[in-house]
Amino acid sequence: MANITLKDIAHSYTGASDNPDDYALKKLNLTWRDGGAYALLGPSGCGKTTLLNIISGLLVPTKGDVRFNDENVTKLPTEQRNIAQIFQFPVIYDTMTVFENLAFPLKNRGRTKEEIEPRVIELAKMLDLDKNLHTKAQHLTADAKQKISLGRGLIRQSVNAILFDEPLTVIDPQLKWELRSQLKYLHKQFGFTMIYVTHDQTEALTFADEVIVMYEGAIVQVGTPEDLFERPEHTFVGYFIGSPGMNIASCALKGDRIVVEGAEIELDYTYPDQKSTDKVKVGIRPEHLNLTGPDTPGGFPVTITKIDDIGRYKIVRVTLNNKDFNVVMHELSANAGDKASLHFDTSHTHIYVNDHLISGAAK
Repeated sequence: MANITLKDIAHSYTGASDNPDDYALKKLNLTWRDGGAYALLGPSGCGKTTLLNIISGLLVPTKGDVRFNDENVTKLPTEQRNIAQIFQFPVIYDTMTVFENLAFPLKNRGRTKEEIEPRVIELAKMLDLDKNLHTKAQHLTADAKQKISLGRGLIRQSVNAILFDEPLTVIDPQLKWELRSQLKYLHKQFGFTMIYVTHDQTEALTFADEVIVMYEGAIVQVGTPEDLFERPEHTFVGYFIGSPGMNIASCALKGDRIVVEGAEIELDYTYPDQKSTDKVKVGIRPEHLNLTGPDTPGGFPVTITKIDDIGRYKIVRVTLNNKDFNVVMHELSANAGDKASLHFDTSHTHIYVNDHLISGAAK
C-alpha cells in the first residue's frame, strides 16, 4: 500500500499546449493517504477516468508526476505499479470456476496452493460466493460476475491501491447497496487504499471517507460528504450534491444584504464589495428554506407551482417573482391554496462570486 501523490498533473489528448482549453484534465495537485477510501465524483466527461488511468499507468500524463510513496512512477507501466483496477464491466474468465478466477492473480505471481486456497475461501465467504466456488463463471448472474471481478482485485494483500471505475453500473439498485456495504467492510478489514470513480452521488457519499468532485476537467472541491453538503465551495458542487440540489440564484450583494428577485435578505455576515464584472449568486439548500402561510411576517410572497410527494417529505416548487426555488417540507398544512411566504435560513445561506464560495466577516 502507498501514499499516492499527484504533482502538477495535467493531460491533453492532443499533446502539450499553452491553451488550458486543450486539456481534458486541468492542472491539479492531490495526495491520497495510505489506507484511505476515496471517491472521484462528477458527470460524464469531467476527467474522472482520465485521472484514474494516469494513476494506474494506462495513460502517461502530458505534464506532472505520479508518486507512490517516494517513488516516481509516472512512466512505469501498469504491471510495475502493483495496483488492481476493477472496471465497469466484469473482467473475468467465463470458462473458469469462481475459485479459479479468484486464484488466478495469485497463481500468476507464483503463490503456492497452500497460500492460495485459504485466501480464496476467506474472500469468497466475504463476497457471498462460497456456495459457487466450483461453478463456472459463465453460469452466474451479472452481479455475481462483478463480485468475482471485485474479488480478483481484492485477492492480493500487498497492492499499492485498488482502483474502481464505476464498478456497480451493471448491478441492480438493491445489490448496489449490498456491494457498497461489502466494499466498506472489506476496506476496514484489509486497509487498502481505494479510489472509486462514479457519477452517482449516493455511491460516492456512502463509500468514501473523502470525495473529490470534478467538473470540466478540474477538481472543484475535496472534502467529506458533510463538507460537500453543508458548505459547497463551488456552485456546481451545490447543484450536483443533494436531491434536489442547492437552489442557486443571481443576486445583488450590498454588504450584509442581498437582493434576490426584488426580495432583500439580511445576512449573518458582511461581505466586501465586488467588481461590477463579477457574477454574484446566492446558494441555499431546499432543506434550509421554509414555507409558511401567505400573510406571515418576515417571509417573501411566493406562488406554489408544483408539489412532489416523496413519502417521508415533500418537494415544493415555488416561484419568487421570476425565479423558481425547491423547498423540502414535511407538512404543508400552514399554507392556503397556491400562495405562501418563503423564509431563508441565513445561517445556511452561501454567497458565490464567479461560482466560487466567498467568506464574510462576522457583524
